[in-house]
Amino acid sequence: MWQSYINTFKNYLRLERSLAGNSVEAYLHDAEKLYQYILLTDPARTPMDVTERELMGFLAYLGELGLTAHSQARILSGLKSFFKYLLLEGLIQHDPTQLLEAPKLGRKLPDTLSFPEIEAILDVVDLSTPGGTRDRAMLEVLYSSGLRVSELLGLRLTNCYFDEGFVRVLGKGDKVRLVPIGQDAMHYTRIYVNHVRSQLDVQKGDEDTIFLNLRGKQLSRISVFTTIKKLADQAGIQKNISPHTFRHSFATHLIEGGADLRAIQQMLGHESITTTEIYTHLDRDYLRQTLHDYHPRARKK
Repeated sequence: MWQSYINTFKNYLRLERSLAGNSVEAYLHDAEKLYQYILLTDPARTPMDVTERELMGFLAYLGELGLTAHSQARILSGLKSFFKYLLLEGLIQHDPTQLLEAPKLGRKLPDTLSFPEIEAILDVVDLSTPGGTRDRAMLEVLYSSGLRVSELLGLRLTNCYFDEGFVRVLGKGDKVRLVPIGQDAMHYTRIYVNHVRSQLDVQKGDEDTIFLNLRGKQLSRISVFTTIKKLADQAGIQKNISPHTFRHSFATHLIEGGADLRAIQQMLGHESITTTEIYTHLDRDYLRQTLHDYHPRARKK
């Protein structure tokens, strides 16, 4: 039922509002994101049954996934158009978005990076040095797979399944998940492991740890934070960023590209938003394909 209303909404945007193709696709993605959320929380609910309460829960969920207030406001704008259309067609009697206010943008700098900003940071890494080679691999993995910094530092050589395109991650509460990893991240990690890490005097206890300092010990969180701040400054980016910024950017870019919310939720290792588990595991091929289709740096060049 949802899909049929989204299809007629598309015709309304193109024919009656005469919007450009990119604008039409953006509005459709917004409606489809809400549909995906409803499938997770209340699959029987139709567009005509959506209330302000569901919409507020949806916006809160987007915030949990890492979307900035600006991105949430843009999605809400698309949903306002969708429900306005339903109202004009006489399909609903009340617009549930009428009293909803966009999240306050405030003056705080956003804690996400655009794709050009991500590339600018990656481009200033000095690949001629051992530390730079490691840092490039580290940042590629952070952005490719949306890992927490603790998960990045805990990555093990024996938990990398590059032939299958996955890494095994130990997340919060010692919960293990498989996360797809992009081609660029695998490429730079292989270079680091084969040409830099292999030359280090690896210390006892860190034999299986991937990312090490030049003394052969596991990197610290502070070291990763300092590296990212330094590279951002070198790239001329005036934002207050941290390792977690790459995780937020990962989720934001996938969502804005049209990726399925359930896939993103599983990749991030978030708890289910439902009281009962609607899904336990998504097909691994589907997760890998989602990353390939919607992540800016996941495709093989």
